Order: sequence, then structure tokens, then C-alpha cells
Amino acid sequence: MSTQEPAQRPLVISAPAPRDLDLIFTANARKDLQRRYDIHEVDGERLDELPDNVLAEARYIIGQPSISPELLDRLSSLRCVFNVEGNLIDNMPYDRLFERGIHVVTTLSVFAQPVAEIGLCFALNMLRDVVEADTAFRDGREDWGLASNQDARLLFGSDVGIVGYGEIGRALHRLLAAFHVKLSVFDPWLPASTIRDAGAEPVDFDSLFSKNDVVFIAAAVTTKNQGFIDEKTIRMMRPDASLILLSRADVVDFDALIAAVKEGRIRAASDVFPQEPMPYDHPVRQLPGFLKSAHRAGALDSAFKKMGDLVLEDMALLDRGLPPVRCKRAERETVSLMRSRPVSVN
Repeated sequence: MSTQEPAQRPLVISAPAPRDLDLIFTANARKDLQRRYDIHEVDGERLDELPDNVLAEARYIIGQPSISPELLDRLSSLRCVFNVEGNLIDNMPYDRLFERGIHVVTTLSVFAQPVAEIGLCFALNMLRDVVEADTAFRDGREDWGLASNQDARLLFGSDVGIVGYGEIGRALHRLLAAFHVKLSVFDPWLPASTIRDAGAEPVDFDSLFSKNDVVFIAAAVTTKNQGFIDEKTIRMMRPDASLILLSRADVVDFDALIAAVKEGRIRAASDVFPQEPMPYDHPVRQLPGFLKSAHRAGALDSAFKKMGDLVLEDMALLDRGLPPVRCKRAERETVSLMRSRPVSVN
């Protein structure tokens, strides 16, 4: 009776810092990963120190470590890089990856719903002064009834704009539908028909800022849009309008935004900042009319755990010779434009 050796499991290099496998996989999913694959965990900064035979055998990378052209040559069996940071980083030769038919995908979609929900929370807070009313109550200086609502407005039926109609922008749209807002969208990477078919009005950049009561910023930072929401743009906004920043701080001139809030022209909320953490003596920390959140919009354990599910499902497809579906694939035409800074805290 002949015996047959078990098939060798595909090798996966795990370098997901600042995340780790326990953060992005449930206990059951982690067991499934280890049952199906040979996992080689490594510090991403020392990836090139791995033996040639390990690198040559690796089918997948979980993480977003820097990959030089020389290191890529040693990764001769690589099929997919699973970026679990969320935002694509300018740290690997994407053109050569595409030439070799290697997929680069992100798990950014897991953050869309939690970020959209906190964005809705910001909007309701600013339109109804919820945080200020609570603070006043604690301090014994509250107003009651109509006197406390002199500047309050409804979100329902208001004019709302979204800059960037990707995963987060679409999740916001779904939540805002219940408020019957008049929604306009600016996204230069999409045809107008895509936005119309989704039930929103495609508009140009200036119109979006000048016509809306609430503006959500959900655009990824690229080489072409760093600081594009500048003083001139902010001055186009309606008096007492609200700007809500949900994507990355580099798309906004933060000094101009702070100045506009300080002057009382608009209100603002942000989950992201030019420095994280911001200096403890920075004026934005005590600035009235500016609602602050410490880059926590998407940082829910339930969101992180969904990452592992997406990775496992797409690995199963790739193992069968099919393209990944659950994670978002990097596009040849736009990936080189991405300029997000990597996160350092989960």
C-alpha cells in the first residue's frame, strides 16, 4: 500500500504592523488561517533578511511592509499583498507588481460603516450643539428650551455635500438617506452618471463648498490634492456651515480651517490631525466650535476582526486561480498617486 505525503501548505508572510494577527482575526479565523497556510511572522522592517527559500516560496503577504525592486525579485511566487493598514502607501514598486500580475488589495472597506456613523454623529452634534449643551449643564450655566436652540438647525432636509465618493462616502450616503438631505457629491475619479445613479447630484468643487450646510471630507490624500481645501475654499462656505473631516488631514489647510472656526465663520469636526497626537498646547485643543476626535472613527474591534474574514475569503479565491473580490484592489492608474501616511496606533 503506497503512502502519499500531504500537500505542502502555501506560505504566508505576516508583517501587519502596527496591527497583529490577533487583532485582525477572530480566534476561529486565526485557526482557519493556520490550518490552511504556513504562517511566517516577521518584523516588516526586516523582511529582506528572510532566507531566499522563504521569500521565494511566499504566496501572500499580510501587511504593508516596504518592498524594494530587489526584494520583489526574491519574492518569485508572490500572488497578492493584503494591505491591512487600510490606505495604500508609497512604499513598493507598484508598476512592477502589476507587470507580474501580483494583486495589491486593501481592507479599507471594514472602516466605512464606523467612520460614516461617527461622521453622522459629528453633524448632529454640531447642528444641535449637543456637546456644548452637555458641558454647559455640567457647569451649571445651561439654557432651557428655546433659549438653548438659537443657533440649532435640523439635518433633515438640509443641503449636504460629500467630497470623495468611495467606501466612506457611499456609507455616509446610505445613512443620510433617512434624513432626506439634498445630497451633492464631488469626485473627479468618477463619471457623473455613477453619482446620479446612486441618487446624488454631481457638482464641481466650488459649488459643493458654496451651496451646502454640511460638507463631509472623505477623499484620500494624493499627490494632486494635498491642502486643496484651502483658505479660499473655506471662505466659499455658507456662514455657520459645518465641515467634517473624516479621511486624512493632509487634504486640508489646517491653519486656515482653525482660523475660520476661531473667527466664527464656520464650525468644524475632525477625526484626523496633521500631527497625531497633536501638541498638548496646540490651540485647536481648546477651540470652541471645533469638535475633536482622536483618530478613533474606524478603530473598533469589530471592524478590525472583519479584516481577517476578507483576507481569508480572497485567499481562497486566489488559491483557485480567481481574482480577489472582497478586498479593494489597487488600480494601476491611481495607486502611484496615493500619499497617505502610515498609521502608528491602532
